[in-house]
Amino acid sequence: MNTLVTNIGELVTNDPEYGDGLGIVENAAVVIEDGRVAWVGPASSAPAVDNRHDVEGRAVIPGFVDSHSHLVFAGDRSAEFEARMTGQAYAAGGIRTTVAATRAASDEELEANVVRLLVEMRRGGTTTVEIKSGYGLTVADEARSVEIARRLSEETTFLGAHVVPAEYGDDPGGYVELVTGPMLDACAPHARWIDVFCEQGAFSADQARTILAAGAARGLGGRLHANQLGHGPGVQLAVELGLKAVDHCTHLDDADIAALAGSETVATLLPGAEFSTRSPYPPARALLDAGATVAIATDCNPGSSYTTSMPFCIALAVREMRMSPAEALAAATLGGAKALGRDDIGHLGIGARADLVVLDAQSYVHLAYRPGVDLVRDVLTVTRK
Repeated sequence: MNTLVTNIGELVTNDPEYGDGLGIVENAAVVIEDGRVAWVGPASSAPAVDNRHDVEGRAVIPGFVDSHSHLVFAGDRSAEFEARMTGQAYAAGGIRTTVAATRAASDEELEANVVRLLVEMRRGGTTTVEIKSGYGLTVADEARSVEIARRLSEETTFLGAHVVPAEYGDDPGGYVELVTGPMLDACAPHARWIDVFCEQGAFSADQARTILAAGAARGLGGRLHANQLGHGPGVQLAVELGLKAVDHCTHLDDADIAALAGSETVATLLPGAEFSTRSPYPPARALLDAGATVAIATDCNPGSSYTTSMPFCIALAVREMRMSPAEALAAATLGGAKALGRDDIGHLGIGARADLVVLDAQSYVHLAYRPGVDLVRDVLTVTRK
């Protein structure tokens, strides 16, 4: 069955076929056929189809692609947030609080929480979500976390190397062996990606290299958390290994920026984390000016970025990271798609997945212009994982 989405005041396609930058088509229409974009053009030239959906002059954008989230967890860390807001510094050790709560939760409780957060994300215009494990840190708990994520998303990531759990505090090498052995064996069948938190207090570059190599041998694509808490080797390692994405990128030097600009590795920026931890924001302007590919994601997690809102992250990117509204929207859609190695999402060119978000506004600019306002009028997409 075909559907014509018509009377679109401003259509963002992210497709160079329709112009530079965001590929905007004014007074547009889109034909959807079998869940794909089949035609794009002026509404006055639209073909006759079975069904018609009139958006009454509103702006339409591609669905947001959230390429970095941690949704499989239990518990609450609002007390930790309050402590940070009264002067306590953020440290990765808080992850262990969530690990304890997650281990104690049932599968049903964990899945219900993921569903709740996904509903929030979809209501805010997000149509593709990457979901990580990483709050179990035992073979059984990581395996069930990835299995739950896979039931709800096609983009699942094994993050057994989030932090070294307390029981391996005196034997981090032993934990790396567990992650690259029995834990990977249990999780790989349900994951598309493998990730490592490569930071002081988490995993070294050598440990990350070992873990990523083990994942690659099992067919998993590599990702890295890097350069969040301070400058480190993670960004350079990601570029060296040709990873699809390296995430956070808060503390970069000129060599890191040049390396990213000269590579296909996407720098995924997570401004919700800087907002929540009162940390410096990533140098988005320098990355873009150098020619690096940038994505924006929520980093939704209970400790350092408990938001599901991509519009909020877009507003932060514009206000705090000096991105233009067009750059921020592209990073939250097409940039996220590139970070996931996908060419079927993040744009509305012919053949793309028909993930359309109707804004209660005349232009995409309102996403940053009206921060904190729910501007998503409708999300048009076929039912899928």
